Amino acid sequence: MSRVLSAVAWPYANGPRHIGHVAGFGVPSDVFSRYMRMAGHEVLMVSGTDEHGTPILVTADKEGKTARELADDSNRVIVEDLQGLGLSYDLFTRTTTGNHYGVVQEMFSTCLRNGYMVEQTSLSAISPSTGRTLPDRYIEGTCPICKYADARGDQCDNCGNQLDPTDLLEPRSKINGETPQFVETQHWFLDLPAVADALGEWLDGREASGTWRPNVIKFSQNILEEIRPRAMTRDIDWGIPVPGWEDQPNKRLYVWFDAVIGYLSASIEWARRLGEPEKWREWWNDADAEAFYFMGKDNIVFHSQIWPAELLAHNGQGERGGEPGAFGVLNLPTEVVSSEFLTFGDAQFSTSRGHVIYVRDMLERYGPDPLRYFICAAGPETSDAAFTWADFVTRNNSELVAGWGNLVNRTATMVAKNFGEVPAAGPLEEVDETVLATVRGGFESVGSLIERHRLALQDEGRVPARAAGHGPARGAAVRERLQHPARAVPPARRQQGARRPRRRGREVPDAGHRAGRRARARQRRRPDDGPRHHRRLLRHPGLGVPPHRRRHPHCQADPGLHQARPVGGGGGARPSRRLTASTPDRREVARARPKGRSRTPSGDPSDSFCPWPLRCTSRASSSSRSSR
Repeated sequence: MSRVLSAVAWPYANGPRHIGHVAGFGVPSDVFSRYMRMAGHEVLMVSGTDEHGTPILVTADKEGKTARELADDSNRVIVEDLQGLGLSYDLFTRTTTGNHYGVVQEMFSTCLRNGYMVEQTSLSAISPSTGRTLPDRYIEGTCPICKYADARGDQCDNCGNQLDPTDLLEPRSKINGETPQFVETQHWFLDLPAVADALGEWLDGREASGTWRPNVIKFSQNILEEIRPRAMTRDIDWGIPVPGWEDQPNKRLYVWFDAVIGYLSASIEWARRLGEPEKWREWWNDADAEAFYFMGKDNIVFHSQIWPAELLAHNGQGERGGEPGAFGVLNLPTEVVSSEFLTFGDAQFSTSRGHVIYVRDMLERYGPDPLRYFICAAGPETSDAAFTWADFVTRNNSELVAGWGNLVNRTATMVAKNFGEVPAAGPLEEVDETVLATVRGGFESVGSLIERHRLALQDEGRVPARAAGHGPARGAAVRERLQHPARAVPPARRQQGARRPRRRGREVPDAGHRAGRRARARQRRRPDDGPRHHRRLLRHPGLGVPPHRRRHPHCQADPGLHQARPVGGGGGARPSRRLTASTPDRREVARARPKGRSRTPSGDPSDSFCPWPLRCTSRASSSSRSSR
């Protein structure tokens, strides 16, 4: 048994999260953490909402709120969504807590004392119309390296190189398109070159371990080639005050400097809440403990360079030396587990462009299991993966329901029919031992894949299907026992569980054959599940509107239009329910549409009838939800 830190990326608190976010940090980390607990390890899974930075101020201004009010509202929505998705955090906190402020300022002071923070003059981008500092990510332009037209001021998403706003060709503000002004200002810089050798040695060791995904380790090593000091403070009035600059209220620590320290501060907060304030050290100071960091590929640089550099500077392990601070010698990451992007069809999810599906909408319509299963089976593990409605429905109906759910349902039905209860174990035959050995071996074979963060369905992950009689080697023997359950029934109950006789010389098809025939018949009766229909869903004008801001006054006319419609025998628990995404019947649409309103959408989501089958909120419910 070992101690495992599951450090999950902190969702940014400027609005609700979409399914592309949780495909990168949420579900993979939760599956890993749950398995490691089952395997007997002590797992500490921590995260929280990241609530500092200019984007919070920009969004708050648009909504007429203060930054704190927006952070409070977003935190509540995100917590509810992640809890509904079933993520098993030991602690989910916030970067606006007093504990986090104290830990971050102590880390900064130790890095400064050890000589790894240097004061330099740099150019800062200012909005000519507002006079407010523009964050690097809110400045876009052409990448000077790969010529990508929409590179950000902190990083080019196309080639992955780190950038400064002054590096961009033809820079422009992402907020209003104006050209920013660059003025000189003083900042503290983290001296990354002073820890470059230690970073390289650590990355070489991680590469030798063979555990990191190739794209992550290669990218992390490549960015070391042009490493340079990076500013860790900003000209902004929302964030953590800079130690020593308390007399400058418009100077704050860079949001990415404090966000990654959240893994440490959350662990310390968890221990204090537990009543054992030093227990966090078992995961951070013990060299045998392991730490796994989960995020999307756009955040690799902050977890394989910035955060390890902060740890090395705090520990005094760079070329300048130094002494560890109050937290002692802190462990570096064991593995940076980065997922690729989950795309929406052929395009990336984009909240600003309304090209998005929110987690809350998915949970309200389908529940957590279909989404969790889709991410595990077809998620962006080692390459970008596309989410389509057709694939989502097929994965649920053909695999989760028809495969796994059907196995459990038929087993339980046979037990109930033939025994009425779980029967007492009798002498085991060879086929019984074979099935049990296969199932036991599955924990090791499937578990080894989860430990290596290989969740996508592979042959090794189909042990239960083979145990159920679908494997070529054991299929005949196991099917023989499943097709003749009366042989295992006590004599007193044998008449009740007897099989039906043959009809006119024809053998009665086995249960698996009948189930497959019924499934094919149902599929023929469901023309609305085809790709054509799902493409039609993507054109809904209100698709990208956050649930708590949605304005669809006509959706309340017939709430039944927005409910999941089970097909076939859909009783029981949610995973056994088949999914459709059908639009309302035309006659229902006509009845629900208010008189005098055009049948053609005007382009404004608030003026169009909502045909999308996710549940929407009326004006009244939207107002009440926003005010909470």
